Order: sequence, then C-alpha cells, then structure tokens
Amino acid sequence: MRSSLEELLATGRVVLADGATGTNYFQMGLEAGEPPELWNVEHPERVQELHRAFVDAGADVILTNTFGGNRHRLKLHRAEGRVFELNKRAAELAREVADAAPRPVVVAGSVGPTGELFAPLGALTEADARESFSEQIAGLAAGGADVAWIETMSAPDEVLAAASAAIAVGMPYTATASFDTAGRTMMGLHPASYADVFAGLDPMPLAIGANCGVGASDILVTLLEMAGSNGVKHLISKGNCGVPHFRGTEIVYSGTPDLMAEYTRLAVDGGAAIIGGCCGTSPEHLRAMRAALDAYTANAPPSTERIIERIGPLANASPETPAAQSARGRERRRAR
Repeated sequence: MRSSLEELLATGRVVLADGATGTNYFQMGLEAGEPPELWNVEHPERVQELHRAFVDAGADVILTNTFGGNRHRLKLHRAEGRVFELNKRAAELAREVADAAPRPVVVAGSVGPTGELFAPLGALTEADARESFSEQIAGLAAGGADVAWIETMSAPDEVLAAASAAIAVGMPYTATASFDTAGRTMMGLHPASYADVFAGLDPMPLAIGANCGVGASDILVTLLEMAGSNGVKHLISKGNCGVPHFRGTEIVYSGTPDLMAEYTRLAVDGGAAIIGGCCGTSPEHLRAMRAALDAYTANAPPSTERIIERIGPLANASPETPAAQSARGRERRRAR
C-alpha cells in the first residue's frame, strides 16, 4: 500500500526514517573515492539489499542513493551528463522495495549539496543551483520518489535553491541542515533561524530539521533550539550514530544500538516527528530505534544536562548552550 509522507505525518505517529547509506556501502564493497550513485546501475542488487534491510528493520521512510546525484558532484566522476538517468534509476530501485513491503513505506529522494560555494565566495549562482537541483529532482520524480529529501545543507541560499527546485518540479519536500560548527552550519546558520529560510515559499516544506553533524547529543540540542521556531509543524532529527573517530585509518562511529535507542526516546521528547540515523547507522541500530519508538510514550522535553547524562558529552557545543556555559564556569572555578 503506497502512502505519502504527509499522510504518515497526519497520523500523529512518529515516523522512522532509515539509517546511513555511504558508511553501509563501504561495508558492502564501496571503495574510497567511488561515487555511490553509480551503484544504481552497476550494482542495483546491493542498493536494494540495503533498502530492504532498513525496511525489515522497521523504517517508514527510505532515502534514495542520490545524495551526490547533482551535476556538480557527478562532474568529479565525469558523469554530469547522467544526472536524470542515475536519479531516476535510484528512485525506481527504492520504489520496488517500498512497494513490496507489507506496510506503507515512503520513498524520499535524497538531495545533497552541490559542494560549490555561492558567489561571491565561489562561482555558483542562484540560477545554476536551481537548475542543477531541478534536473536531479525531475529524475527522482520520474522514478517514483514520493518526496524530495533535501539534506546536509549549510548555506541558506542553497537550501532555498533546492526548495524552489522541488516546488518547480511539483514535488513535496523536506529540508535538513547540518549544524556541525559550534552549533551552527558551516555558513553560520543557527537552528532557531532555519525556519526563516522558507518564509514566503508556497508550498512550505512538510518538515524541517537537522541531520548528520557531529553526534547524537549535539543533534538533540539542535532539535531543542529549533523546536520553538515559528511556523514549524514537523521536525526531523536524523543524527549520526554516536561520534566518529579513527581506528587506525578507518573511521568508526561510537554509537551502539542501545545508545541509538536512547537517542530515539530523547528525540521523541524533544518534539521530533521524524527520527532516523545518519552516518554509521546500520540496520541493527535502526531495529533498536524501532523497538524503542514502538514502546515509548513522550515525556517533557529533555534539558541539555539530561541529554549529556543519557547520551554523552557534546562534541561541538555552541557557546550559547547551557552545557557550554556550565563548562566555562567549571573551567573558571578550577582556574581560581
């Protein structure tokens, strides 16, 4: 049975999005520097294997393998002329898995950043960005995606270009940013101001929020800061599986299934309508998140101190957060 994201949100039940794409593909044989998007035509069985694993683990939303599927990212691999083809095929692969599921599963077309800087810092113009995103989203729509899932954004101009492209193509959309630089995005956008980016757009996004970043604790604080924004109906929290660190030359994530289950409960308390995992989140982690979600009833929003107590310290605290202020106070007391 096919369902839209809007219909799932209308039930009032918290929606579970899937986990990581790239970090799981590395476990399946993706080589460093190899574009995952080419797997949509070269290894479609592996792409569907991961989609199916997330659906089996309880995901209500699966993201297409198209995070870097715009012309600017694909140009690095001489595939800029294959944008429509690769995005359409990715959506078709996810659609087949979703349609075979015993419950409604939404196909979200992943739309990541171009990797370029806007003028005057770089060469990217608003018109170029909008055209690039429109080309990608058109491919996703043709392949059967239900919603454009704009993610890991940093610059307000790029978010707006992607949202405008989704509107032009006629796709409903969501939008998340990565608040990974002292509580802000790399380009200085604060969580409490994120909703302002969409002012005047018609239609507005179905949901906004945060993804990726630096750790589960940090994204929960971001969620709390975003929760009071005007005009926000639904919030997304799609955090990394703990904190990344090197083990030799390999990047691993500290999060266990138990940690991600606790993160899920705290995200529910924080007001998230859609909860998922980002980098490092495997189907095993997602299964624990599903179990936690199904057995949990929301409580009052957590304090920063409670988040730290239950999940661990902030890896990249904003100077404005109570946790950061408390840490500075402890440092001053020790210095006396």
